[in-house]
Amino acid sequence: MPHKMTLTGSATGPLREYDRYVAFDMREKGSPSAPKGLKKSTFISYTVFVAKKAFNKIGLTKKSIMHEKILVQGEPTLDIPIDECPGEIGIICFQITVLPSKNDKEANEPKDKKEVKQEVSAPSEVQKNSEYTKQEEKQDPVSQPVAKEEKKEAETVQSESKETPIQEKKAAPKQKQLPTQPKGIQDVVSFDEIIVPEAFLKTRPNPEKTQKVIDFVKRTGYLDEPLTIEKGSKILKDGYRRYIVAKTVKMEKVPVIYEYQK
Repeated sequence: MPHKMTLTGSATGPLREYDRYVAFDMREKGSPSAPKGLKKSTFISYTVFVAKKAFNKIGLTKKSIMHEKILVQGEPTLDIPIDECPGEIGIICFQITVLPSKNDKEANEPKDKKEVKQEVSAPSEVQKNSEYTKQEEKQDPVSQPVAKEEKKEAETVQSESKETPIQEKKAAPKQKQLPTQPKGIQDVVSFDEIIVPEAFLKTRPNPEKTQKVIDFVKRTGYLDEPLTIEKGSKILKDGYRRYIVAKTVKMEKVPVIYEYQK
């Protein structure tokens, strides 16, 4: 019997759509206690595969899945191609649910508890009246010259507060615009034109390094290094990890450098 697994958290990457199912990546902490001689595991990356019908029932979208906390129950699989399963472990989902947030829990509390909280926090009218009379007794009548001086001070404070934001705007340094492509590129080609050799398809890049490149692309909007392809045939020669990242984030064009045919 396959081992059942349960994951909780949010998606760490964008939602990917296929013919009959969707896929997304998640991360969870490994076991804190490891056998003697082995290092403690830090994070384990998973790729979750969900049927489209089951995914559409819970009402998640491409944007909301990155922010909602979800619970996934399923079993591991090894039959998914590497380019569709960048995670260390693939999970076929049997059940997926959206976990309620703190605001939802407070909204679902019974009305009796809310009313009790309001009665405890709200002061009574008798207390308000007694405090108001005490404040009036403490306040002494203010003479007209003192009142005029207070108005002048208030006007000077308002004028200073209006001037300070303008000075701060002038002193603020201008932000430099980040480059839209990595250094050293020779050309930008369509992603669909690149041909991947079978030798690359049989390999499996390190998931942690791949995730770092994905995070870099999400932060900057471009790859950290260009791909190396053969001039003319456009066969991939180097940069298979960046090719997988470009496919994962659905980049239409990628930066390249050419290696000429011998």
